[in-house]
Amino acid sequence: MTQSADMVVSRQRGGLMVLLFTVTIFTSALLLFFVQPLYTRMVLPQIGGAAAVWTTAMLFFQTVLIGGYLYAHLMNRHLPVNLQIVVHIALVLLALTALPLAVPDSWAYDPAQPVVTQTLWLYALGVGLPFAVLSANAPLIQSWYRRSGGPSADDPYFLYAASNLGSLVALLAFPLVAEPLFGVSAISVGWSVGFVILGPMLLLSGLAARGSAMPDLPASPTTLPPTDRITPQQLALWAFLAFLPSSLMLCVTTKISTDLGSFPLVWVIPLALYLLTFVLVFSVKSPLTAGRLQLVLPFALITLIYFTFKPAGTLTGFAAMLVAFFIIALAAHRILFDARPDARHLTVFYLTMSIGGALGGVFNSIVAPIVFDRLTEYPVTVGLCIFLLLAERSRNLPRELAMGLVLSLFLLLPLLDFVPVVRDLTVDQRVIAMLLLLALAYLLLYRQRLVPVMAAISVMGIWGVFGREDAVLYDRSFFGLHIVADDEGLRRYSNGTTIHGAQWLNERGQRPTPLYYYHPNGPLAQALATPRAASAKEIGVIGLGIGAMTCYSRPDQDWHFYEIDQKVVDIARDPDLFDFMAQCGQDVQLHLGDARIVLQGQTDQKYDILVIDAYSSDAIPVHLATLEAAQLYMDRLNDGGLLLFHISNRFYDLSLPLSGLAQELGLEARIWNRGSSDTPFAEGDTASAVVALARSSEALGELATDPRWVPLGAPQIPFWTDDHADLLSALR
Repeated sequence: MTQSADMVVSRQRGGLMVLLFTVTIFTSALLLFFVQPLYTRMVLPQIGGAAAVWTTAMLFFQTVLIGGYLYAHLMNRHLPVNLQIVVHIALVLLALTALPLAVPDSWAYDPAQPVVTQTLWLYALGVGLPFAVLSANAPLIQSWYRRSGGPSADDPYFLYAASNLGSLVALLAFPLVAEPLFGVSAISVGWSVGFVILGPMLLLSGLAARGSAMPDLPASPTTLPPTDRITPQQLALWAFLAFLPSSLMLCVTTKISTDLGSFPLVWVIPLALYLLTFVLVFSVKSPLTAGRLQLVLPFALITLIYFTFKPAGTLTGFAAMLVAFFIIALAAHRILFDARPDARHLTVFYLTMSIGGALGGVFNSIVAPIVFDRLTEYPVTVGLCIFLLLAERSRNLPRELAMGLVLSLFLLLPLLDFVPVVRDLTVDQRVIAMLLLLALAYLLLYRQRLVPVMAAISVMGIWGVFGREDAVLYDRSFFGLHIVADDEGLRRYSNGTTIHGAQWLNERGQRPTPLYYYHPNGPLAQALATPRAASAKEIGVIGLGIGAMTCYSRPDQDWHFYEIDQKVVDIARDPDLFDFMAQCGQDVQLHLGDARIVLQGQTDQKYDILVIDAYSSDAIPVHLATLEAAQLYMDRLNDGGLLLFHISNRFYDLSLPLSGLAQELGLEARIWNRGSSDTPFAEGDTASAVVALARSSEALGELATDPRWVPLGAPQIPFWTDDHADLLSALR
């Protein structure tokens, strides 16, 4: 065979080698990211929809991911390739015993035990081993490719881009394709098939590394010399650069959810952009170099600084925040890629990255709600991102730090009311003036870049500590922000962008009038004011709010409220904030926890009226609107009981799945959609929609003949079940 023919064959083999490893790592990442929403969706009815459950699930996945990376690092460092293959394939075969994914028969929810502990144990039993195997694959496959002798084997980091592309595809495919078309059980079977197929692909990849073991490949000119040892400073830099985009992604998502609402895919879009940054910059050939990104990085930072002082209350603001986040994440990940070590240290690099990313999740999801009473993590993280502007060390550190602090005080002047020049400016004009001064300082002090950088960080820190909205109460829990504010004689309670109740200030100390969704003119109040409702003895309400509905109770009635958030209970019971509970609800019974879980344990409880008031927020708990949930509600109703769903929502028409449920269960259904076309609303009143369900027209009582309550339309979409609930099908 001629030399040219040998070269052709060599290139073909090299191409097949790249294809094998790329497809393997892509498939592994696809399965890894698919299983997270899949299993969480699968166990939601058993464990409940509390935010703490989602937080705990993410903590489990991040912890196991770190464990998988640590396992890959130890294998790569201490075991020869032959033994690595044996151990890892053995774990793959062992993980097959957990398929198809399901809630283990040995697990059962115990209301007397901590939910966090039970959630961690459920995930460990149900998905722990398959997820652990998948978690180790990304660094392990790349370390195997380094030994394979394939093209660019000395710098296999390009495979990480393929890994994140697989993650991105899974992230988008689950809500947009898999969930609308298939049930959870069918998706689980398909995922299991994919996991089985991955096994031979891993074996072939390992054998390719075994066939051309090359432990001492020469270093690429773009990486560290192989003789260099990893220093603590390098580890800290990698962790910091991984922490920033992870934390910033959660900050931006939370701020958008708070300012604009939890509209569909609000979590998916920032996460998709986050993954896309790895795909775009984890390659030597990427045109997005750190130098080029440094040119646009200041504009992205200024945009996010602007939204520290202003809410992102429009789609334009939402888009601007996403673009700014995307640029900053690109810059951080590109700097991280440029700081990568020689491929011999690949596994410790990824292990450190995973720890940094997990710390971002822990900081935002666990630490921040405990330590901060507002979204203080947003200015803190943006302030840390400003350090990305420092491409080189300071020449005179003490002097530039002092100048930066002085400059920050000067920059804050446009925000202060006592400054005569800015007293008549609007808030927008003041913020823009401050940012223009900051941009000017950055241009003038470009060679002393630490000065404007420290000034910007100081501004963010000062505003994060002292800047506060004018509110009676500003607090938070794992379920979001809680704001109580006074405005023109009204005291309003809101959770994010949704108002959950209000009270006239001049009614304090007396029996108050329920307002907004609970106004006496609204459908919820009208349904509770009928003679049929007046004769009811047992009434249950899922969702407490500020306790406004207690003022529709009668002395001979027994009312029960189900509330998942202790902070809501504290606000409702505080007479210094609202009087509803003090004046009307002293004798009601409160049940804390996920309503479906609590109701399942109350086998002897029967209600005459059950109100589902958990859907007036833009983010809806789907597991409370499935067939299994509706069957539970009907089981907790007396034969002539009435089920009321409050379904006011900006983004979803929840009458669509309820229509199918009513038909499936043979229920009579009515709806009153009191929209903006009705009589103009008085102050403190608002549009709302309520669906009434009962076993017969007689059980509906006066609602069956009231012209405002019209029959619910014929089903247009499949009803939701615990196995298959297409949330996007109910979009308006």
